[in-house]
Amino acid sequence: MYHLPVLKNRRTLLERAEKFISDIYFTDCNLRGRLYGDSCPLESLACFLTPKRITFSEASKQIFDPCKVGDTFGPTWWTCWFKATLKIPESWRGKEVHLLWESDGEAMVWRDEQPVQGLTKEGEKTSYILSEYLRMSVSLFSLTLYVEMACNGLFGAGQGSQIAAPDPNRKFSVQRAELVVFNRDVRELLTDFEMLVDIVKELGEEEQRGYQALFTVNEMVNLCDPSDPSSFAKVHSLAGTFFNQRNGESQHTVHAMGHCHIDSAWLWPYEETIRKCGRSWVTVIRLMEKNPEFVFTCSQAQQFQWVKSWYPGLFSSIQHYVKKGQFIPVGGTWVEMDGNLPSGESMVRQFLEGQRFFNKEFGRYCKEFWLPDTFGYSAQLPQIMQGCGISNFLTQKLSWNLINTFPHNTFFWEGLDGSTVLTHFPPGNSYEMKGKVEDLVKTLKNNKDKGRANHSAALFGFGDGGGGPTQLMLDRLRLVQDTNGLPKVQMSTPDELFTRLQADSALLCTWAGELFLELHNGTYTTQAQIKRGNRQCETLLHDIEIASSLALYRNNTFPYPAEKLQELWRLLLLNQFHDVIPGSCIEMVVEDALKYYEGEFLQLLGAADGTVVMENGLLKTAINRDGTLASLYLISGNRESISDGCLGNQFVMFDDVPLYWDAWDVMDYHLQTRKPVAEVVQPVHVVSSGGLRGSVSFTLRISDKSTITQEIIMDAMCPYIKFSTEVQWAESHKFLKVEFPVRVRSPNATYEIQFGHLQRPTHRNTSWDWARFEVWGHKWADLSEHNFGVSLLNDCKYGYSVHKNTMTLSLLRAPKAPDATADMGIHHFTYAIMPHTRSFQEASVIQCAYNLNFPLRLIQCSPDTMPWSAFSVTSQAVILETIKQAEDRGGVLVVRLYESHGSSVTATLRTTLPVREAWVCDLLEKQDPNRPVQVTSEGITLDFKPFQIVSLLLIM
Repeated sequence: MYHLPVLKNRRTLLERAEKFISDIYFTDCNLRGRLYGDSCPLESLACFLTPKRITFSEASKQIFDPCKVGDTFGPTWWTCWFKATLKIPESWRGKEVHLLWESDGEAMVWRDEQPVQGLTKEGEKTSYILSEYLRMSVSLFSLTLYVEMACNGLFGAGQGSQIAAPDPNRKFSVQRAELVVFNRDVRELLTDFEMLVDIVKELGEEEQRGYQALFTVNEMVNLCDPSDPSSFAKVHSLAGTFFNQRNGESQHTVHAMGHCHIDSAWLWPYEETIRKCGRSWVTVIRLMEKNPEFVFTCSQAQQFQWVKSWYPGLFSSIQHYVKKGQFIPVGGTWVEMDGNLPSGESMVRQFLEGQRFFNKEFGRYCKEFWLPDTFGYSAQLPQIMQGCGISNFLTQKLSWNLINTFPHNTFFWEGLDGSTVLTHFPPGNSYEMKGKVEDLVKTLKNNKDKGRANHSAALFGFGDGGGGPTQLMLDRLRLVQDTNGLPKVQMSTPDELFTRLQADSALLCTWAGELFLELHNGTYTTQAQIKRGNRQCETLLHDIEIASSLALYRNNTFPYPAEKLQELWRLLLLNQFHDVIPGSCIEMVVEDALKYYEGEFLQLLGAADGTVVMENGLLKTAINRDGTLASLYLISGNRESISDGCLGNQFVMFDDVPLYWDAWDVMDYHLQTRKPVAEVVQPVHVVSSGGLRGSVSFTLRISDKSTITQEIIMDAMCPYIKFSTEVQWAESHKFLKVEFPVRVRSPNATYEIQFGHLQRPTHRNTSWDWARFEVWGHKWADLSEHNFGVSLLNDCKYGYSVHKNTMTLSLLRAPKAPDATADMGIHHFTYAIMPHTRSFQEASVIQCAYNLNFPLRLIQCSPDTMPWSAFSVTSQAVILETIKQAEDRGGVLVVRLYESHGSSVTATLRTTLPVREAWVCDLLEKQDPNRPVQVTSEGITLDFKPFQIVSLLLIM
C-alpha cells in the first residue's frame, strides 16, 4: 500500500503554501489565479475634468467625453468624473458580479445620486459589488454608474517620497475598469490559507501550534485542485478543524474595533478630507449591512459635520447605525487636536463643541477621549477629560518614542491636579491593523502589563489618509475568534473594553504627569505663522467673549454674538488639528489655516557704536552694539542676572537635518552645530529715550538671505524687558534660537502649560532627561533658585530648552517637507526677560505673561463714561480665565477660574454684576444640582486645590 512521504523541511512546506496563494507566482495554476472568473469590458466610459470639488448634481449635468483605460488625468488636486455604462452578460445571472476599478487616484462610486462605495487601490478597495442589485430581473442587467476620482492618492501626491511637497503636475490614470465574476468560495479558501501560513510564520519554530498549522496547510494544498471547485469543501473543512480548536479561559482577549484614522488635513487640504470621509464611511456602512457584528469607532465632530453638509443621505445612515450600536462616535472633541500647543481654554472648547455635537446629532456623549496620533499629551488633560464627562483615554503614539520605551499599555494616568483616567495604549502599537495573525501576536507579546491586564484593543482599518476596514479584515478576525495558540478575538466597543479593564484594574500602575513624546519636538516651532495666528486668535476670542458678556449687562438690548463666536471657535479648533498647528502639513493647508486666522478673525477687529545703558527704576541693562546683553541688573534684589563672562539675548543658529520627518523632528545632534549670529548690519542705536519708554534698535545678518531687526524696549516700572523682533527668513534646514545664560543654579526649570505649570530637569542624568533636550511650554518658562530667578516670556512661541543655566527660546525652523516653503518670509514676534526676587509665583510672573499676551484694547466710550470693574479675585494664585455666555442659556454667564501657583487656597470672586444665584458646573456647563455656591455682599468664596479648574454658572 502506498504511503505519502512525511516531509520534515519546514521551509519548503511553508514556501509551497505561500506560492499556492501568491498573486505574483504561478497564478496560472495556483488558487489566487482563480479569484476572478469571466470578465467583460464596460459598454462605455466617458469623463470630464474640473479643478473644483463639486457636488454630484452639478457633475452629472456636465458634458462627458469618451475616454479609455490607460488615459491620464490631472493635474494634481483636480477631479475627474467618469460616467460608466455597464451591461452584464445574461450568462452571469445568479453569479456575484463586481465592477473592478483600479486607479491611482482615490475614487467614489455614485449610484442613484448617492455615494455607495469608496474605491482606493492603496486601501485594498478595488471593486464594487453589483450582483446584489442585478440578479433579480433582466431589466437590471444594464445600468449607469458615476465614479468621482480625485487626482491625488491616499497620501496626497508627494514628489519622490510620501512626505515630500506635492508634485503639482502629476497625472493620474485608471489602470483597470471592467466587469468580473467574483468567486466567493475561492476568496474564503484563500483566507483560510493565508491565516494558516501567517500562524506558521508568526509562531515560529519553537511553538508546537505553528507546526500543526504547517502540516494542516500542506495537506490543504494536497487536497485542493484550483480548477475543481468541488474539492474546496473538503479543504475548507480541514482548515475549520484547525481553527475550531479552542483556547482556555485564561487566554488574552483582543477587542477588535474597526477604525479609520482620517487626518483632517495633512498631505492634502481640508476640502479633500471631506471626500475622504465620504469615501471611507460609506464603505463602512456597506460592511455593516452585511456584517451585523461589525463595530466601527469614529472620532472628530468636525468630520461628522462635513459629512452632514456634503452627504446628508450618508449621514442619515450613520445615525441609523449609531442607534444600532455599530457606528460608535468616540473622542468627544471637535478634531483630534494637538495635545501640547492649544491653550487650556481651547482644549475645553474642543470638548465642549465636540460633546455638544455628538449629543445633538446622536443623543450620546462620548465616554472616552480618543487621540491616537498626536505628538504628546499635556498633564492637564486628565482634569479636562474628567470635567467633560470622560474617564477613559486611548492613544498609541508614545510607542514612537525614539529613546525610551514607555513602561505600560494599560494604566491610570494622573494629571497635574491629581485627576486620574484609565488609559490604554493598544499593544500592537498601531491604529491601522489589518486583522492579520501578526497583529494579534504582536498585541499579545507587546503587552507590558501581563498579569495586570488581560484585555487589549486592536484597531483595524486603513488610516491616516482614510480607507478604513475591508471585508477581508473582518473575515480574518472572524476565522480566528477563538483559535488555540492565538489570543481570543471579539468584536467590541470602546465601552466594553474599558469596562473590562476597569473591572480588573486592582493591580494597574499609575503614571503621574505629562505623557511626553520623545520625537517630533520640532513641531513646537515649525510654521511659526500658524502658531502666532493661534495664540493671537485665542487671545482675541477671550477678549471678545468678555467684552460681549459685559456689554450684555451694561445694555440688555445688546445681541450677544453666540452664532458668530461658535463659528470662529470652530475655525480655531479646526486649525488645532494635530498636523496643522504643529506645522507638519503641506503648503495648501498652511494657506487655508492662515486664511482662517487673517480673514475670519479680522472681521471682528474693529549711542550708535558703543554700549547703551537703559534703566527704568526696576531694571538696569547694558546692551552691546550687536544687541546682546552684557548685564541685566535687578535693582531691588541687588542681583546681576546674566552669567559671568556670558551674553544675554544671544541669537544662535543650528544645522537642522533630521533623520526623516523633516517638519516634525529636531534631533539631539543639532546641538553640536551651534553658531552665534555675530555680523552686525546696523549697530545698536537709540530709538526713544526719556519719558515712559526707552528703546534701542539694531540689525544682524544671519546669512546673505536672512536678517534680524530688533527693538529692545524698556517701559517705566515694567519688571521685564521686551524684545520686539522682525526676522527676514530664507534659510534651508537651519534652526534659529535665542539664549540667555543666567546666574541661577537649579536642577529643574518650570514651564507654563494649560491651566498651570510643571517642572522638567535642567540636567541630562538619565535617558529620560536627555530625551527632553527640546520641550514645549506656553507663555513663560522660569529658572529659579531660592529667592531669585529669571523668567523668559513670549507672545507666540512654544519651543524651549533650559540646560544647566542657559535658557533658550526656539524661534524659527526651515524644513522642506512636506511644505518646501515652510516658514520662508517675514516674521514678527516678541519675547521678554524678567529677573525677579522670591518665587516666580510671588513675583507675578504669571500675570506678567498674561499682560504680554493680552494687551489692553482701546474701546470708544462716551466722555461721561464712569470707571467700572466687573470682576476681581482676592487671591493672586487664582486666575479668572474665561467669561462667556452659557450655551443655550440667555441671562447666564459662565466664569472659569483656575489655581495657578500649585497651592491650596481660598479665594473670593467679587463682581458688580447683579448675580442672583451661582452654581458649580462642569466643563460642558452642566449645572451640578448638589453644589450651589453662596453669593454674599463680599462675593463668591471658593476653595481651590493645586491647579484645580473651577467653572461657575452665574444667574442674573
